[in-house]
Amino acid sequence: MGHREDLLEGAKRCLLAKGFARTTARDIVKESGTNLASIGYHYGSKDTLLAQAYIALVGEMGDAFQGDGTAVSTTEPGSPERFREVWSNIIATLREPMWRLSMEILVMGDQLPEVRDHLSRAQREAGRGLIPLLMGGREEDVPDEVADTLGAFYVTLMTGLIAQWTFDAKTAPTADQLTEGLRRMIEAATRT
Repeated sequence: MGHREDLLEGAKRCLLAKGFARTTARDIVKESGTNLASIGYHYGSKDTLLAQAYIALVGEMGDAFQGDGTAVSTTEPGSPERFREVWSNIIATLREPMWRLSMEILVMGDQLPEVRDHLSRAQREAGRGLIPLLMGGREEDVPDEVADTLGAFYVTLMTGLIAQWTFDAKTAPTADQLTEGLRRMIEAATRT
């Protein structure tokens, strides 16, 4: 690995150990075995490096949303059963420390405009990635309009779920409760 990759891996470890606000450039350098100048050269700033490290951590976690990854879902894409299955897999990851980072970054957003802007652009792609899990198809085939509507809906649901699990995991909704809420919403929408 080169300095760029070493810095990214070191930043990921620092985020998981210390969080965003408490991680210093010196922490990253120590963890990565590089030097301070490398951060500016490869990423422009410590905050940009940490934002990219966070996005990489979320991407790595995304693989777990498919369950154990050994089998393709047999539930119908777009069905309440698929919805329940995927959200069950997502909920299974919410005890991971990296999700607390999401809440930390949300709270700090106005203090870190460069990071906020970087992560805001990544939200569309997060939604684009959730759509095939729930609706079938391929991520690269999801049009921007769908990513900006259905994808945004899923990202909003996930952000709320992360917040609830971070606040009090014992009272946070289960996949069954979310699915029942979806069923009730569909019933109400189809009655009119």
